[in-house]
Amino acid sequence: MEPRPEVPPPAPVRHWTRAQVVYAVALFIFAWTLVGIAVARGGVWPPSSSQLASAAFFFAYGLFTISIGYQHPNLGYYSFDRVSQVASILVLGPVPAALINGLCSFVYPWHRLWKGVPLHRVAGAALNNSGLMATIVLAAGWAYSAIGGPVPLTSLTGLAIPALLVLVLGMQVLNDAGMLALYALGRRDLTGFFHGFSYALELGAGATAVLVALIYNTMGLEVFLLTLVVLSLGMLALRQFADMRYKLEALVAERTQKLEEKTRELEVQATRDNLTGLFNRRYVDEYLTRELDICRRERRALTVAFADIDLFKRVNDLHSHSTGDAVIRRVADILRERCRTTDVLARYGGEEFLLCFPKTDLREARLVCEDLRATVERSNWAQLGLAAGVTISFGIADFRNDASAERLLYRADVHLYEAKHGGRNLVVA
Repeated sequence: MEPRPEVPPPAPVRHWTRAQVVYAVALFIFAWTLVGIAVARGGVWPPSSSQLASAAFFFAYGLFTISIGYQHPNLGYYSFDRVSQVASILVLGPVPAALINGLCSFVYPWHRLWKGVPLHRVAGAALNNSGLMATIVLAAGWAYSAIGGPVPLTSLTGLAIPALLVLVLGMQVLNDAGMLALYALGRRDLTGFFHGFSYALELGAGATAVLVALIYNTMGLEVFLLTLVVLSLGMLALRQFADMRYKLEALVAERTQKLEEKTRELEVQATRDNLTGLFNRRYVDEYLTRELDICRRERRALTVAFADIDLFKRVNDLHSHSTGDAVIRRVADILRERCRTTDVLARYGGEEFLLCFPKTDLREARLVCEDLRATVERSNWAQLGLAAGVTISFGIADFRNDASAERLLYRADVHLYEAKHGGRNLVVA
């Protein structure tokens, strides 16, 4: 049996915001009011029988070109409806084309009800798509006619080519503006919106529409039907290619995300102590080298402190190493909770910790360490079976233009030694 191919997760379900609903309803009312006025003033009603036949064809063809679209991983559904929109303008004129394509875009989304899509989402899509398509077909079609674009289009002569460029590019600009407004109201991520592949398909669809219109207006039915078959097969192939491309992109994005997460995990493992989650010795040594360079240049204060759990070997010997680990974790939690976020804390080895206090003088650091020492002493160690409690000693040193980090740490270590031999549970600076 062959392994099951890994399929990228489906795009997340996005709910319509109140602003998007208001926008869709307003756009729908505006567009159809405009179309109604244009129909009443344009002398396109009642249509002749040939116009009705052409309208019926472009309505069916419009639904077909919408249905063979493809799903963009982030930005919804893309279709080849630009073919029927532009072609219907070049055959019937802007007003009938706006009426037909607006109706197509309204009707098409309702089949999603049978796929379990909620009614409010289907209605929102129907209103928005219908209003947007009717508006851009009417506006771009009027611009095409205004600069001398012929209807019906029978040849590419005179002003036809510049007018066609205005038509196709104008529809694209208007479509983008409408969708950007919708996505902005829905606070959608617009990453990938201006996508070269999608734009190539949209502009290619416009060129295809010109070919469909020319053949429809100038050639016989047999040639036109053959052309439709060939173009439809091409659109279906492009849809398959687009589906494969976006699935591959989604899979690559998912794998990249996992790789980045793994890289971050490895980075954490390389710089963090597994037991406590504090930085490890490797990280803090590198940090000190960088920080001392800054302190020398800017004459900035820096204080470090070694902290060592008193009589820790006795904890391991009298109890267990797991109890010793629990003590180390508890002490690390106390240090983390009571130090500033700007302080750098590291487990330096065994039961020893290194605390770095940037922009902090010796007096301030000593107060912090006294607070930490007292907090460790007051903690409830009986929960870990340590009735005698746990204490910690600190040795502190401040930066005095030391030649190296090693010299600074040596001075702190000497003070820690003094604290240990002075009775433990002390802070020595």
